[in-house]
Amino acid sequence: MAALSAARAGLKVVVLEKTGTIGGTTALSEGMVWIPGNRQAREAGLRDSPDAALAYIEAAAGAAFERERARAYVDHAAEALAFAEEEMGVRYVLATGSIDYHQHLPGATSGVRALKAGIVDGRILGKDLRRLRVPLPTTMLWGGMTIAGEDLPHFFKVGRSWASTMKVAGLVARYALERVAGHPRGLRLANGNGLIAALWAAAKRRGVQVVAGAQVKSLALEGISPARVSGAVVLTGDRTVRYRARCGVVLACGGFPGNSERRARFYPHVHQGRAHHTLAPATNTGDGLAMAEEVGAALRTGLSRPAAWTPVSLVPQADGGVVGYPHYIDRAKPGIVAVTHEGRRFTNEAASYHDFVHAMLSVAGTGAQEPAFWLIADHRAQRLYGLGAAPPAPMPLGAWQRSGYLISAPTLQALAVRLQMPPGALDETVARFNAFARTGTDADFKRGADPYDRANGDAHHRPNPCLGPLEQGPFHAVRVWPGDIGTFVGLATAAHGEVLDTGDAPIAGLYAVGNDAASFMGGSYPAAGITVGAAMVYGYLAGQRAVSASVQ
Repeated sequence: MAALSAARAGLKVVVLEKTGTIGGTTALSEGMVWIPGNRQAREAGLRDSPDAALAYIEAAAGAAFERERARAYVDHAAEALAFAEEEMGVRYVLATGSIDYHQHLPGATSGVRALKAGIVDGRILGKDLRRLRVPLPTTMLWGGMTIAGEDLPHFFKVGRSWASTMKVAGLVARYALERVAGHPRGLRLANGNGLIAALWAAAKRRGVQVVAGAQVKSLALEGISPARVSGAVVLTGDRTVRYRARCGVVLACGGFPGNSERRARFYPHVHQGRAHHTLAPATNTGDGLAMAEEVGAALRTGLSRPAAWTPVSLVPQADGGVVGYPHYIDRAKPGIVAVTHEGRRFTNEAASYHDFVHAMLSVAGTGAQEPAFWLIADHRAQRLYGLGAAPPAPMPLGAWQRSGYLISAPTLQALAVRLQMPPGALDETVARFNAFARTGTDADFKRGADPYDRANGDAHHRPNPCLGPLEQGPFHAVRVWPGDIGTFVGLATAAHGEVLDTGDAPIAGLYAVGNDAASFMGGSYPAAGITVGAAMVYGYLAGQRAVSASVQ
């Protein structure tokens, strides 16, 4: 976005990517963007305003609220999205089922601010499609078929709905034909992967040079008191090249989820020696933060949470490794419950993924040295909704059970033995949960009492779309771990991405966007699309500010 924004205004732009593939965490994501005051909502007759969005951000961020940055976001978000649509040739549509996560906060809306991009044809990249980062294997089918968010309901209904069965059959047939034709993966790109493809294609049309395998080693400075960032020293292969940047350098290196030392510094549970599994690329090692700190930049650390938490299960692979799977929606479905290694519930399972992991970490200090957390489902729920990466019917479960990913047993007592839980604890927990499910009221954690909970449940299930009894054996379990989809601790920046030094003054010529910049939500995660949305909006603003610097 920064490259496009600057290039359209006539600047010469180079994007330097240290890996051999293009697209970082966004390429692995759902690709949703959170855009207050968007055109699509206005056209649908839905009410929103920058002031309402600002009130929501302030309430969510709490003591870490930064008014200037948040004001710039809400005032320019719709403008940035319109720019992206025009450049990419891709239209965004409202994700009407996505609501702000904390409906009790002032300014919250439902189905108004979250948007998703349309499907992108991979042929727009030509041969460069092979260099586009591939989504997580656990989120694709048959090694290369991307599943769009709007496709998921149809996959869940295969065999139970003629229309859905035919829809899925058509998607599978298209994918098969594309692979037979020799394409390295399906050409129907969706979610964040499609977004990156469209942005990259747009950048190429604007003459942006994208260089892969170019590792930036340091920032170049010129002048004194104050110095100005004037370029970068880059290692490409065995050559060292210095790029001169007349108008500015934008850091967008994805934060530090792949840096074990920084994780131990900023994640308390990692500092205590507990396990953590990131879903972000392992190559996001905090390079941007380190380079900026070397020239005097300040880190912003006083956030409510240091990263965007999500529960993760580990899926065994044929090569002996594991790949993470994000548990975004299964936790809210009827017939599924989350328990500790002691067989006890510990939170509202339907809460946002960010809050769910916070609850995991809050109880992790009790009991075993490395406490286990399990999602438990009865057979009916698993076959209807899936459980983690183990798919719903009609897909078979044998391979998932043989790999050890899905642990199954004919009774709850037998499952508890396999999970090494105290005798009777799981039976007691499920019996109490089942009583709640029959009345529709969760007296312990209020699951399903909130609109966000219900939005992720099963709208056809009564009396509570999130509560269903676990009754039908066999029973299944998947282990979940604390994880993240990116970091929130980052560089201190001003409203348009200008990096600030330790004296709170802008460092001339230096900008940071995406997860290299500290969370503008103060470490909270109150809506779908706040991270990709922030990358889009602040990237656009940083490009515009660099353009302004070029004419001064």
